[in-house]
Amino acid sequence: MDLRKIVGHRTLIQCAASAIVIDEKGRLLLGRRTDNHLWGYSGGSCEIDEKAEDCAGRELFEEMGIIADELTFFMVNSGPETHYVYPNGDEVSNFEIIYLCTKYHGEPVAQPEEIEALSFFDPSEISMEMISPPIRPVMEKYLNSIHKA
Repeated sequence: MDLRKIVGHRTLIQCAASAIVIDEKGRLLLGRRTDNHLWGYSGGSCEIDEKAEDCAGRELFEEMGIIADELTFFMVNSGPETHYVYPNGDEVSNFEIIYLCTKYHGEPVAQPEEIEALSFFDPSEISMEMISPPIRPVMEKYLNSIHKA
């Protein structure tokens, strides 16, 4: 936020880490964002000197109330398809490291400033139209990977 005071809405490279939570039934925990009202997994910007895996765990707890017991690297999401303009006009080019989380504890609780609802979705219920644009390539890759398994 301090940097935004200096650069305004201009494009920033946003280094982020995220976690896709998968329950024992294979369902994904998604949150409906308060800014664009679309669904996504937890994630956010890395702090200075923060390890990506620690960032993914911190964001998961902050946004969804879940504590990750184990995170497994899934993929890096970057490139022109991750360029995004937020509803407030802030523009980013995302470089996001995504982890899968199948071992966790705690009860899902939405952080009301960022997440207006939380729900577990069976993969068959997920369409790309419901997913926040910069993470659609990740969701497509994940859903394709489980259909091939």
